[in-house]
Amino acid sequence: MKKIVLFAAVAALVLGSCAGNPEGKKADTSDSTAIVETPTTGDAYTVDAAQSKVVWTGTKVTGAHTGTVAVKSGTIHVENNTLIGGDFVLDMNTISSTDLEGEYKGKLDGHLKSADFFDVTQFPEATFAIAKAEVGATPADLKITGNLTIKGVNKSITFDAKVLESTDTTIKTHADFNIVRGDWGVNYTGKEDDLISKEINFKIDIVATKK
Repeated sequence: MKKIVLFAAVAALVLGSCAGNPEGKKADTSDSTAIVETPTTGDAYTVDAAQSKVVWTGTKVTGAHTGTVAVKSGTIHVENNTLIGGDFVLDMNTISSTDLEGEYKGKLDGHLKSADFFDVTQFPEATFAIAKAEVGATPADLKITGNLTIKGVNKSITFDAKVLESTDTTIKTHADFNIVRGDWGVNYTGKEDDLISKEINFKIDIVATKK
C-alpha cells in the first residue's frame, strides 16, 4: 500500500511539473535547408513595419507570457494575384513582454535577450525567407515553406497562412503556428518547479504595400 501511495505521489509531482505547450499547430520542421532565390517575376510589395507585428506566447507550469517582436523590414512578391515569395527581418533587440509591467517586465525582457534565450547581442536579427507558397482549399489559404533563422540556426519550416487582403496596392497576411524552440538552440528549461514549454507560438500579421 505504501508503494502505491508513493508511486501516486511521484506521478502527481511529475505531471504537475510539466508545462503544456501554447495553443497552435506546430510547424513542420526540417534540418534540410531549401535554396531560396529572390523571384525575378511578379510585383514586389514592401513590408510596412509599423503595421506588421509578431506576437509570441510561451507557457510554463504556473502560467504564460505574451509579447511582441518588431518586424524590421521585408518584401512580398506576388504574381497573378498569388503570393510567390518573400523575405522578412525581425529586430530581436525589440523582444518584449506585454503581460507584465515595471520590475517584473524588465527582468523577463532582459532574460529573453540574454544567452539563455535569444542572445540578442550576438544575434540581433532573426530572418525568414519563403521558398515555396502553395495554394490551399481557397485562393486565400496558403501553405508556406521557408527558411527560418534564429540565433544563427537555419531550418526549413512549413505552416499554414491566410491572405486577408490582396489589392493592387496592399497585401495583408496572417499566420499562427508553433515551433520547438530547442531546434534553434533556445534551450533554457526554466526553474525546477516552473518548467517552460518546449514550443513557442507565433501569431504573425504582415502588411505590405506597393506605390
